Amino acid sequence: MKVIILAAGEGKRLHPLTLNQPKCLVELFGKSILKWQIDVFNHFNITDITVVKGYMEEKINIPNLNYYVNKKFQDTNMVETLFTAREIMDDSIVVSYGDIIFEKHVFEKLFSSSASISLIVDKNWLSYWKTRFKNPIDDAESLTINKNGDITNIGQKTTEIIDIQAQYIGLMKFQGEGLEILKSFYDKSKLSAQNGKNPLNSSLSFEKSFMTDLLQGMINDGVKIKAIPISNSWLELDSYNDFVVYKNMHEKNTLSKFFNISN
Repeated sequence: MKVIILAAGEGKRLHPLTLNQPKCLVELFGKSILKWQIDVFNHFNITDITVVKGYMEEKINIPNLNYYVNKKFQDTNMVETLFTAREIMDDSIVVSYGDIIFEKHVFEKLFSSSASISLIVDKNWLSYWKTRFKNPIDDAESLTINKNGDITNIGQKTTEIIDIQAQYIGLMKFQGEGLEILKSFYDKSKLSAQNGKNPLNSSLSFEKSFMTDLLQGMINDGVKIKAIPISNSWLELDSYNDFVVYKNMHEKNTLSKFFNISN
């Protein structure tokens, strides 16, 4: 199994923490986000780890990792960052956003999934979002799951809590047929976008498409994407406010409600 960590973004919402370093190198509880992830992957004897860099790429130089650079990171988004590493996308790959940390048992659930495409989703998201946002619904995105455990809607803005059965955390796996479907759907969508309209998100250029745009497009095309549910046990570092919230919770010994450091 291979892991691809998407770590090209600038992380402007994390200023001043990202003025002199990429987001994935920001430290939480004594370790960089990148080191948190590597330690989990190494625990499962996964050593084929690739980081796709962009912003301040020269700062990310941890030994024994593979690297690709999204030179157009300022003008692209997660989808293009992932496909910067296309040449190594075969067999089975785990894709992780570069701004999350997660406990070992979270990754174990993804690792053991037999589905062609699997996404980790947090069903206990609301209490976590309430800790980070004054109005959680302003930031949360849609995610609905059918009775078979397949995702039917993801990544859309909504004002209805009923449309949010869980939150996607930015950790997924593609294997076998699922990986081939991912690549062919990307190619088909990119070709279609050359006609002037992005089929994944009509309000954005294809290069700016979000990962959830790609996933929803695949779902609309009949592709099954399995939801792997968890209850907390992960953190996203998206803003400086997140950093302050986690630091305060750690100091008050209340962080374990959402993340166990000694996992």
